[in-house]
Amino acid sequence: MKLRQNARHFASRKALETPVIRSVAVSGLVRLHTSVFSKKADPEHAEERKDHLDGLFEATMDTYLEALRAGYSEAEAREITHIQANFDFYNHGWTEMMEFPADELEAHYDRYHDFFDTWGITIAEPLGEFKPDGGLPFAPSTPEKLENPVHPHAEGGFADDAYVEGPDGELIVGGQDEPEDVDVSKAVGVNEGDLEDE
Repeated sequence: MKLRQNARHFASRKALETPVIRSVAVSGLVRLHTSVFSKKADPEHAEERKDHLDGLFEATMDTYLEALRAGYSEAEAREITHIQANFDFYNHGWTEMMEFPADELEAHYDRYHDFFDTWGITIAEPLGEFKPDGGLPFAPSTPEKLENPVHPHAEGGFADDAYVEGPDGELIVGGQDEPEDVDVSKAVGVNEGDLEDE
């Protein structure tokens, strides 16, 4: 999959790994991801999907941290969560929101098979053991879109590795190395006031 990666991603990682400000970072990242993917949704259905997306992205924050603990790079851990989201989109027939074509689902699953298998994650069960008690909020599916899926936001051809587009536009396989000095105040959802309370 092709992702972007900059200082803000590393700051958000640090914020998620810091207990006192983790909840603030989770909240900010969930809001950001729901906003981004709601804009990719069919406008007729965007609003009715928001609660579901909030729950989905909140659950993937735990996946992200577990992937980091398992030794995956920042880019790989983030890619794992994006793959989970795309499995969920596919299962609901929300093909217009997918980041890679449906015919690459298996290839993306296979690359992280060991991690996914450990946590019970499958294409049919995208969250596996990270699924919240009671499941995710309901949102209507559009299964008819699976017959001839249209993927206006998908980029194919990146299923064999994590591809990261750096700030200068350069494409780096596997992602960038973490900078030495990560400023956690640059994390999504975090501000100076949150750090003063730490």
